[in-house]
Amino acid sequence: MANQGAKKRKEENTRHMARLLRLIIVCNAIYILVRMLIFYSTVTWKHWVGLLVTSMAYVFPYQQLAEMANPTYTDDGELIDGGFDMSTGGVCGYLHDVIYITSFVQLMSIISGKFWYTYLVIPAFGAYKLFGLTKGFLSHGSEEAVEDEKGRKKREKMEKKASRGKFIKTRNK
Repeated sequence: MANQGAKKRKEENTRHMARLLRLIIVCNAIYILVRMLIFYSTVTWKHWVGLLVTSMAYVFPYQQLAEMANPTYTDDGELIDGGFDMSTGGVCGYLHDVIYITSFVQLMSIISGKFWYTYLVIPAFGAYKLFGLTKGFLSHGSEEAVEDEKGRKKREKMEKKASRGKFIKTRNK
């Protein structure tokens, strides 16, 4: 029964990575089939560049996720760790978002080239997160200086309440 969690995580990661690979292959196949073969008369060099860009946008996140999903074994081949939990947020979630946004852009760019602007969501979100991070570092000291009257009274009341000892009522027989 040892390492059941690691075995389960390994199987989940294997299924998850296979599902992501199928998504990537299907999106590329649909794009090539529809855009390059059916609408071949309107294909320009930009569409080939678009295929190259989306293919590269799939490669980096997929490789990172595959590395995170790799299980760890001992020297004698016993499973130690089943890999990173792919359902968590953070960097893993952001890499999934890049893959999903790329598949959306690739498929929707068949309809209109304006869908390429959707890729601007990725650096915009990065800038938003970076701004929140730097804002937290820069304004750390000034947050305590700004306190309104209501907040001050509430804080004082809580401090007064905390300074009083707690009384325990007991029943005497």
